[in-house]
This record gives sequence, C-alpha cells and structure tokens, in this order.
Amino acid sequence: MRALSKQRFAALIGDVLLISAASLLALVLRDNFSTSAEKLFGFFPYLVATIVAGLIVIPACGLDRSIWRFSSANDYWRIVVAVVTVVMIAVVITFSINRLDGVARSLPILQAIIAVVVMVGTRATYRHWEMARQSTRGAVRKPLRQSPQQNQSSILVVGLSRLTETFLQSVEELAADHVRVIGLVGTKDRHVGRLVASTPVLGQPEDIRDVVRGLEPHGVVIDRIVVTCAFESLSLEARTALSDLEKEGAIELQLIDEQLGLGRDRRSRRDRGDDHQIAPMRFAFDEELIAVLAKRRFWSVKRAIDITGALALLVLTAPILIVSALAVAVAIGFPVAFWQQRPGLGGAPFRLYKLRTMRPAHDASGRRLGDDERASHIGAFLRRTRIDELPQLFNIIRGDMSFVGPRPLLPCDQMEHDRARLLVRPGLTGWAQVVGGRLVSSDDKAALDVWYVKNANFWLDVEIVLRTVPIVLFGERVNEASIAQAWRDLSSSGIVQSEKDLSGAHLRG
Repeated sequence: MRALSKQRFAALIGDVLLISAASLLALVLRDNFSTSAEKLFGFFPYLVATIVAGLIVIPACGLDRSIWRFSSANDYWRIVVAVVTVVMIAVVITFSINRLDGVARSLPILQAIIAVVVMVGTRATYRHWEMARQSTRGAVRKPLRQSPQQNQSSILVVGLSRLTETFLQSVEELAADHVRVIGLVGTKDRHVGRLVASTPVLGQPEDIRDVVRGLEPHGVVIDRIVVTCAFESLSLEARTALSDLEKEGAIELQLIDEQLGLGRDRRSRRDRGDDHQIAPMRFAFDEELIAVLAKRRFWSVKRAIDITGALALLVLTAPILIVSALAVAVAIGFPVAFWQQRPGLGGAPFRLYKLRTMRPAHDASGRRLGDDERASHIGAFLRRTRIDELPQLFNIIRGDMSFVGPRPLLPCDQMEHDRARLLVRPGLTGWAQVVGGRLVSSDDKAALDVWYVKNANFWLDVEIVLRTVPIVLFGERVNEASIAQAWRDLSSSGIVQSEKDLSGAHLRG
C-alpha cells in the first residue's frame, strides 16, 4: 500500500506541475514574453487557486490512477474534463477573492488549451517512447459500446503485460457485445489501484477471492477469470486460490495459452443447467414510435443543458463536495467514493458514483457485517440530503446520465421485460422519484419510468426538477393519481403488453 501511495502521489504531483507550468506559459505567451515581476505577483493568487483545484479534481477524475505507458483516448478525454473543471474552479475562487485582478480575461482559455496539450502530449510521448523501447505496438482500448445482452460475460484478467494489452484489444474488436472486462489483477503491489487502458487494477493474484467478493456490493458478479500470464509463474497461493474458484463451479477459469476465451458463453450465470425462458415484454414501443421519439430535437437540447448545468453545479457545489468527502474520510474511511455498475442508455453498463455512506462490507477478519453495523450518522445525513449523489455530476458530464430520467437500477433489479425504460439516459431524478420514490412498488416505478420515456419534454423535466426540491426537504409522498394516469396512458397507447398489467391499470382507473 505504501508503494501504491507513492506511485499515485507521484502521478498527482506530476500532473499538478504540468498544469502549473502550462499556466505560467500561458501568462508568458499572453504578455508576448514581456512578463514582469509585478505581473507575476498579481498572477500568483490565480496560480495557487489552480494548484488547489488540481489537487482536488485530478484524483476525482482518476488521472492519478492511470499508468502513462498504457494511456488511451479515454484517458485523454478525462484530461480535457479535468483541465476545464480546474480552470473554472480557479476562476471562481480568484474572482471571489480579488475579482481576477491581474489576470487577463483571455488567460484562462489559453491556460486550458496549453494544459490539455501539455498533459496529453506528455502521456502520448511517454507511451510512444515505451512502445519504441519495447519494439512492440501497445493496444489502445476504445470505450466499450455494448448492447443489452442477458448473457454478457463479466471477466477478470490475471496478469499485466503486453499480452494483457493484446487480450484487451481482442475483446474490443471481436467480442465487445458479449464480453466485458471488469478489471485486472496485477502481479505487483505497486500496480494495484491504477488503470490500464481505463481498466482498473483491483488486486494481486493471491487476493483473487477478496477481489471477487469485493465486487459483489457493486452489483458485479464474475463469470470468468482469464489468466494472461504463465500459470506456473504465479505463486502457489495464487494458483491454489484460482483452482479452488474453478472447482466451486461458479466461475470459469481460462488460461490464455490454452484458449483466448472470447467465444460467447451461451450459458449465463442465471440459467446454467436449466432451460431459460425469457420473460415476455411488459412494456413495448413499436419501431415507428421509437423512430418518432428519436427525432425529437429535445434530446440534443437536453444534452446541452446537462453538460452546462453539470459543469456549473460542479463548480458551485465543490466546497460542499470537498467538506463531505473529508467527513466521509474521517467517519467512514477511504476510499470516500463508491461505485456500482448499472445499466444505462440502451442497457450499456456504466459506473455510477456516490460518496460512501456505509462502512466496509467485511471486518478485518473477513466476517460480513450487517447493515446496522455498517451504518453511520454522516452516511444517513448524506443520503437524506442527497449530497451523496453529487459525484454523479461527473457521470452527467461523461454522458452516462442526465439530470432527469429513469433512475438506474442494479443489474439484478433491471428486468428484461421492463427494458423499455432503458431507451433514454438514466437520471439523477425522475418521474417515478417525484411521484412516490421508494414508497411505490417496482411495477409502478417501471410504469412511471416508461411513461416518462413516452412523454419526455422540456417542461416535464422542469416540473420534475422543481418537484424534487420539496422531496429532498420534506421526504417522499405517493401520488396515486399520477400512477393511475401513467397506467391508463400506457394502456390506451398499446404500450402495456401484459394482460395482468392491463387489468391492474383498469382497477387503478
């Protein structure tokens, strides 16, 4: 862990130094190489604000975890988001102190451009040098674009080498629709917690059981483990742990020297040994209606509002987020952020981020703790005020989520027959949340979400946002009239497919 901290700390300091150097270079270029000591003195508060913002935003964007020689296009996109956020926060802080006295209005723009070029260029250059040094071409892993597949395999990869890069690239090119690499298991402690082509290194081979068990609270169940190094090169403890997992039958073990493991496993974890019957659709949009919905200009306007609003709120709520993160670190411990895999637009999985509100699921001896033992007063407060949801502003900026839409469910709760709710991006808040939230049944929630998909428009989004405020302040209340209206509307439109649900809608009417 000490080596891990040193590696990530060094990466963080390196990026902060690059941003600082880019800021000074922007000042020099803005002044046409005639910068005086007086101008440097006036620029100093803005530079300090930039450094402080960088120390917060860079870890939040995961840049300190990326391994430069494995950098990819997704890492470069995160650099753009991080730099823009740092500059915006620095501008707000300096403006509140001295109204940007001594800082030219065009300087932040020039600063952001130079910082992006410097940080991306440094990583790209280092990657190219490393590739040339090893006389091989590394793999670049593009962000996965996956379709909703019930038999999609979740894989852990054991090993960290050029062969691992080749495997990741093979998955991307040959099996991205039915294979998802959840994480890597490195062979050295200093790699743990870092990223390889945007894929996290979760542990070491000897800790494989803890890695698998640690993913369960995030809604991730591993189907396969692929070993991309010589099995004999692993320690006896690691080989024993992997063999035991294979014998238990829940996880399939594949060795890369025997097979690549990219063939579709048609026996999903839900139907091994049984004939799986896919449940009929409860809600269904015909192709014509989907085409009409897709042509609405509202979606492009909504996305623009999401990006602008998320960036603005991220800047405005930065002090709250920082104080809350510090409180979580003191009361609950590290890490302060928590993620869960959820189905997003079209069913493509993404990582939903929150501030941690519960203590670890297991104690030091490995005993699983109950919810009462894991609860904390600060966690209850963060959930009650929805402050724990603030990290999802990053999900909105990335395009994983929207401000308004159906709340993303855990994969085990997202039913196949309710997948019509996945036609739009999930949201921070939604129609189901303002009509009843946790007080209504899962069937009614699904109907309310699907009703939103059918009727989404600007003014409905505004209404949902306004109705969210009293819910946060005073708690949830059930609106039976809105629930009945949703069922009647879906029934009259022919979207409800189940006779049982049709009869339920008539009873509500």
